[in-house]
Amino acid sequence: MDKVLAITGASTGIGAETARQAAAAGWRLVLGARTEARLAALVAELGEDRALAVPCDVREMAACEGLVAAALARFGRLDAVFANAGLGASRPGLDEGDPENWAEMAATNMLGLAQTARAAMPALRDSRGQFVITGSVAGRKVLKGSFYGATKWAANAYGYNLREALAGSGVRVTVIEPGMVDTPFFDEPKPQGLEAGDVARSVLFALSQPPHVEIHELVILPCRAED
Repeated sequence: MDKVLAITGASTGIGAETARQAAAAGWRLVLGARTEARLAALVAELGEDRALAVPCDVREMAACEGLVAAALARFGRLDAVFANAGLGASRPGLDEGDPENWAEMAATNMLGLAQTARAAMPALRDSRGQFVITGSVAGRKVLKGSFYGATKWAANAYGYNLREALAGSGVRVTVIEPGMVDTPFFDEPKPQGLEAGDVARSVLFALSQPPHVEIHELVILPCRAED
């Protein structure tokens, strides 16, 4: 029986590319995001027999629970979750930052992550599955005045805390920490950055490990241009 992967933030960028690569690798998919039209287009691309679209705003606990319930109702199991939903800064920096944007980032990048984990854990305990988090290099170094960076420090830390809480359960926790990625996350193209597919391959690498192997962290950076 094919394994089942749920992805939040699945409609574009890293989430959508991970869905494509996972489908090619034989996974069944439950795709969650706020943008229903993009989700529907992705399911049409991958095939309705392989993918299910579930409108999901991770800021709402009921939506996270609904994503898991839909996976179990459709496929009867849930083997992995990729907690990828995230929000960036509308204006970076301490002095220029928008407190309303900070609140949205905290609700998505921090609370949304925790709520996704809470909703998924019963099913992942049953399957002895895996929980994968989109962290960031921004959560490994200091970015002056960056609230976004602070939320990614929190995401990385939550990965550590979650792993300790699940010790002995058979559920594995992986934090993927990319550098800049050229996706619609940014308003302008970032040709010097990674491609979404680079991060997706890292997610699939972590998911492909045998049950006795746990990839704790993967840091993925673009190669520096030659001088």
